[in-house]
Amino acid sequence: MNRLRLHGEEIVTGSGSLKSIGGLEFKRFFIITGQSSMFRNGTIEKIENILKEKGAEYEVFSGIGANPTTDEIIKGVEKIKGFSPECVVAVGGGSAIDAAKVIAMMYEYPEIDFEKAKTDIVNIKRKKTYLVAIPSTSGTATEVTRTAVVTFKDIDLKIGLKSYGFIPDMAILDGEVTMSMPKAVVAQTGMDAMTHAVECYTNHKLEDFSETLCIGAIEGLFEFLPSSYKEGDLNSRQKVHNYQCIAGTAFHNIGLGMDHGISHSFGGKFGYGHGLLNAVGLPYVLRYNSKDKVVKAKLEKLAKRIGADDFADAIEKLNEALDIPKSFEEMGITEIEYKENFEELLNNSMLGSTRSNPVEMNKDEMKKVLDSIFYGKILF
Repeated sequence: MNRLRLHGEEIVTGSGSLKSIGGLEFKRFFIITGQSSMFRNGTIEKIENILKEKGAEYEVFSGIGANPTTDEIIKGVEKIKGFSPECVVAVGGGSAIDAAKVIAMMYEYPEIDFEKAKTDIVNIKRKKTYLVAIPSTSGTATEVTRTAVVTFKDIDLKIGLKSYGFIPDMAILDGEVTMSMPKAVVAQTGMDAMTHAVECYTNHKLEDFSETLCIGAIEGLFEFLPSSYKEGDLNSRQKVHNYQCIAGTAFHNIGLGMDHGISHSFGGKFGYGHGLLNAVGLPYVLRYNSKDKVVKAKLEKLAKRIGADDFADAIEKLNEALDIPKSFEEMGITEIEYKENFEELLNNSMLGSTRSNPVEMNKDEMKKVLDSIFYGKILF
């Protein structure tokens, strides 16, 4: 028996959909965003003008970093307490939205314990505030998921906290908000979305609903991500924005695999972008997981759908077209850093999504995979 959640929240999509904030019947809005990009591209000003026109009060909390930490979240909770909003508006990349999801929950439930949340699902829902998520990048799909990724600096690890209370009530997918994305961010977040769809599709828990969503997202990303990166036209940006959300709706129900486990390990230690780490690791993880007959058959099916001979090769070619490095070493991690921190990286790579990988992993096998990704050659 499969039990699915296909989301009860509202998704508003299309160019200009940012204006839908004006239709919300609230009077006090707390806006949470990153450090500067949403100010530079005018998105915060647009939201402020919409709220001013409707006579609403608002406050802006900014400064969320690329990998939100527990300290940043605690600062946000203290700030929101002093304003007492009816609605929280999270605008920016996945990090800003993830932080906002936790801030909104801890505002309502101050008893939430970070230590307990590391391993247990926070089994409560928001009742005090309405949460709107406006992603400015096209990859994490955090606007429709129950996960919020937080960096715990004390252990140098990114952990995906989980609660159905984290799911936003409204997601606004406005392609115009993505138009100022740097090309590297377009590539890396787009491959994050691809990794979501592919790891969900190869997961042994896959069922009919999620399979359809995954295949649609994979085909759409192969079609529109290259033009979103090269030309940067609004149509391509909007399409990728939609497909990354579709991928999120799928993996929200199924789960991911060890590419994400590895990404969280290396991202927590070295601070590289989540999408970049996923992109570099994905071809190696797919080849390793092809040892499983079911996974191999699924990847053969995907290859036919996109007109390729081999799906992992197609991912490599897409990475090349997006100027993604071929290895962690080429990405910038030195061999000295890799070897000095290896035991920690190995242990942390075994956690999180690796536990739901279609091929059960042990440390000896994981070492082969990590060495392959680091050096850029198959060593398994």
